[in-house]
Amino acid sequence: MSSLRKLAGQTAIYGLSSIVGRLLNYLLVPLYTRVFDPAHYGVVAQLYAFASFLNIVFTYGLETGYFRYAEKHKDDPRVYSTALFSIIGSSLLLALPIIAFSSPIASWMNDRVQQSHMMPGYIACFAGILAFDAITRIPFARLRQENKALRFAVINIIGIAVNVLLNVFFLIICPKLADGRSHDLISRIYDPSIGVGYIFYINLIASFVTLLFLLPEIVKARYGFDSVLWKSILVYSLPLMVYGFAGMINETFDRILLPYLLPDKATAMEQLGIYSACYKISILMTLFVQTFRYAAEPFFFSQASNENAKETYARVMHYFIIVGAFIFLAIMMYIDIVKSYVGKEFRSGIGVVPILLMANLCVGIFYNLSIWFKLTGKTRWGAFLSIIGAAITLILNFLLIPIMGYMGAAWATLICYASMMLLSYFIGQKYYPVNYPVKSFFFFISVVLALYAFSEYLRNFIHAEKMILAINSLFILVFVVATILYERPKNSYFRTPKF
Repeated sequence: MSSLRKLAGQTAIYGLSSIVGRLLNYLLVPLYTRVFDPAHYGVVAQLYAFASFLNIVFTYGLETGYFRYAEKHKDDPRVYSTALFSIIGSSLLLALPIIAFSSPIASWMNDRVQQSHMMPGYIACFAGILAFDAITRIPFARLRQENKALRFAVINIIGIAVNVLLNVFFLIICPKLADGRSHDLISRIYDPSIGVGYIFYINLIASFVTLLFLLPEIVKARYGFDSVLWKSILVYSLPLMVYGFAGMINETFDRILLPYLLPDKATAMEQLGIYSACYKISILMTLFVQTFRYAAEPFFFSQASNENAKETYARVMHYFIIVGAFIFLAIMMYIDIVKSYVGKEFRSGIGVVPILLMANLCVGIFYNLSIWFKLTGKTRWGAFLSIIGAAITLILNFLLIPIMGYMGAAWATLICYASMMLLSYFIGQKYYPVNYPVKSFFFFISVVLALYAFSEYLRNFIHAEKMILAINSLFILVFVVATILYERPKNSYFRTPKF
């Protein structure tokens, strides 16, 4: 229990930084969906989807590799120095050619996303963003590995705050001042023709500021580059790059494919913008999974040598499922309020939200399960599972999007992650058997889905919004009571850890 309390404490701190930071960042979505129309927001979503794939190449699984070897070679400073010098060198080697060939890349992009003449500048921006973000991954990993969660949180929030504040300044304050008496002064720093380009330029500045705050960690790498150690880390890490790359196909490739697979090409970018904005409504589940992962990965490695490690992993999964199920229910019970997160033009896609919430819960469970191939060193299985998921994503997107539009993309995402979750569970039980709470999963998921379905059914007869909210609040209370009864002392998970 002390180890679980430690994980909970670390998750709370990482969660605070990520929740506060990400909430600040996600507050940009209501801004973007009110400043830009769905078609322009669709362009932003697609460009970031392309960048997300390059991010995997820039980091090539080195973060997890660092955790593995930092734990394996405790107190050996060469692990940190080698990993940091590796990612600095590779980031420069990857970013500089992208900047040098930004015009040809922009020409290729223009044929597909119909961007402006400023596209070469956007491409160069993304190269800088990717390089800065990749370099910061290892210093951030060191802070996590050393349990310096507070410093991690502060630097993380600073970078995001810079991003948010500059967005507010250039997208809200400057346009208003440009229409008033300060037009001459504002015109020196603000150009309305840049439009969505401000999103990219501001991101570059925020990434650079984050890098500056991590300089104290970077200069600590004073122990040179160990080529033998580097090769060992790469052998461990590179399969994780394939795993991450395939995982990114599962996460973002639908936003690349949508404009080409939607039957109505005239509104394709508009539909992409609607889908991408509603995708963001699953923010709370995404935040929960992300913050849990920040704390859980170093925690799982640190627990591996303990006698009760497997029991700890099972208990973590148990509570993860409870919290994830509650988040799903809370969002869907208050969806009438939550949907105001995006502009009115984007709310027609609200039907994807429950599907994507459940998909993200499956992702979180998969992250819990993935410890088996990381601890056993069988990282090729991670790559294999992600490749299977990527294949499912591609096949279902090609089949479903032309028929169902962006709803098809949402269903493809859920089926993909559910399949990966199940495969990881059954294969993992062979190589690293853990008595995971299978009964808990079915119990809590069944309860929240039943309550959600009943709530939607009642909407056919009750049209007063306040009455619906009252009933849905009661349903949340039902879930809380059901959880308490399930966890009551005589059947306590602590007393009888059997599923």
